[in-house]
Amino acid sequence: MTAAGGWVENERGQVLWIYRLNQWDLPKGKLEEGEDIPTCALREVEEECGLSGLILGPKLTETVHEYLLRGQTVVKTTHWYRMQVLGVPPVSPQTEEGIDWVRWVDASEWEAHLASTYATIQAVAEAARRD
Repeated sequence: MTAAGGWVENERGQVLWIYRLNQWDLPKGKLEEGEDIPTCALREVEEECGLSGLILGPKLTETVHEYLLRGQTVVKTTHWYRMQVLGVPPVSPQTEEGIDWVRWVDASEWEAHLASTYATIQAVAEAARRD
């Protein structure tokens, strides 16, 4: 399975984080048929966070993880892009996707929660720091 998502920064340097399934996470989702990967990344961030006006930046990294779905092992490759927005636009969670909240987070806060989130999300944060 292929997916894409974003590391989104606003003009204050805050990063867009979501909280889903009792975990800090970043917005991402599955590639739709006929869609290219950068378009998927933009669409998924927009849908999951109620956001528009995203500016697509360079690809940061790819992550791969496995999970069980109806007794079958699924291998998911997610393509991550740096994105920006002008100002600090309002955001809202796509609750039907199980997202409890979405908000702009200062580095001190999200860095404090990195150790308790998914390894793939930790890898994206590391790639964003290096880039």
